[in-house]
Amino acid sequence: MNVAGVRDHKWSNSEKKIARQAFERAYQRECEAIQKHVRAMLAKLTNADDIWRVHDFLSKKRCEVDNKYDYRYSVLTFVFARLLKEGWLDESDLDGLQEDKVSAIKDIASL
Repeated sequence: MNVAGVRDHKWSNSEKKIARQAFERAYQRECEAIQKHVRAMLAKLTNADDIWRVHDFLSKKRCEVDNKYDYRYSVLTFVFARLLKEGWLDESDLDGLQEDKVSAIKDIASL
């Protein structure tokens, strides 16, 4: 796999729409999981220290999510590979992308 070639992928207009939808679905899935976790934390809240644990968890997640979800086309293949590997993206979310992009995403995700 040629990493430089992956960065140079050209995205057609239809692929850009598919990519944006896949990106947004993955983001929504991860945010829903964070929300579920926070609700569980809040349900167990018993003292002031618990409040700060929720704050710390959310601060950490905010940094992770902000660093992970980068919609620049030059890195989108790598972002999708990570999201696929972490389970936020399904292979079916990539339907409609050119096979070389899907193949590169799967290859990188398998590393």
